[in-house]
Amino acid sequence: MDHSRPKRADARRNEENLLRAAAAVFLTSGVEAPIRDIAAEAGVGTATIYRHFPTRADLVIAVYRHQVESCAEAGPALLASSASPYAALGQWIDLFVDFLVTKHGLAAVLQPDNTGFQTLHAYFLDRLVPVCARLLEAAAAAGEIRAGLDAFELMRGVGNLCIGAGADPRYDARRLVGFLVAGLGR
Repeated sequence: MDHSRPKRADARRNEENLLRAAAAVFLTSGVEAPIRDIAAEAGVGTATIYRHFPTRADLVIAVYRHQVESCAEAGPALLASSASPYAALGQWIDLFVDFLVTKHGLAAVLQPDNTGFQTLHAYFLDRLVPVCARLLEAAAAAGEIRAGLDAFELMRGVGNLCIGAGADPRYDARRLVGFLVAGLGR
């Protein structure tokens, strides 16, 4: 079988559906959630998931990459469709928080000293820091936030606020991130 050929449109749609379902389950139940829960969310059998993703690590990595791409693509789309660049930034940060909550579970599957984890982290930075920078620049150019904010620092701060969000039900990372984003405004 030639694996270098592009996937058929229906196969790509099925894989997208599986990745969306897995992300939703990971968000609520963590990356160790039973595969049957993901299959139920996607409306498929577990064999279908294993056919696309032979191991849990394969599935988690695919979800991670899919979420990075979704987050990267959302930046320009939000900038084009939102009431203001600052509103787009806030909406993008909300998507980024959802991604981070799922991303923290990645460590359960890939150890941080694993080269695959390092490669994914570099990919994450390469794809998302420029998107965040563009949103910050647009909001600053519109006079909505102070100029000169660093995208990496903002993303790191948001990430730090999200650490442990699932461990304590009294801790609301999204609320704290909201305070951070509000503090960016003039």
